Amino acid sequence: MYLILFVLNDPDRLEEVLSAWEAAGVNGITVLPSTGLGRIRQKEGLRDDVPLIPSLEDFYHHKSDINHTLFTLVESEALAKKVLQATEAVVGNLDLPGNGILAILPTVSVHGIVNYRENNGQME
Repeated sequence: MYLILFVLNDPDRLEEVLSAWEAAGVNGITVLPSTGLGRIRQKEGLRDDVPLIPSLEDFYHHKSDINHTLFTLVESEALAKKVLQATEAVVGNLDLPGNGILAILPTVSVHGIVNYRENNGQME
């Protein structure tokens, strides 16, 4: 099995990426809001966009401050490559800056997935 991690920089593309992954054959996807060190460092100091009398909503991060980190497990390297291709079809070449970061990692052991056969690494 392979773990796919993808940091999506453009939150407006989330639904497209999820649909592309499903069409590629992914059964389940976990999505977490995330941010990186660069965005945190850029926000140092006082914010100049907060009104004089702010509401709680004024302190929430703007949509543009948030990435989405997607992760899933897939059964084969072939499916992992298919997910990579589907991702690039939506966001563009991942070797270009600003399109996101995708990692494909082989897994040594997986627990908690029903009907997983560890002896041959296939999902039922």
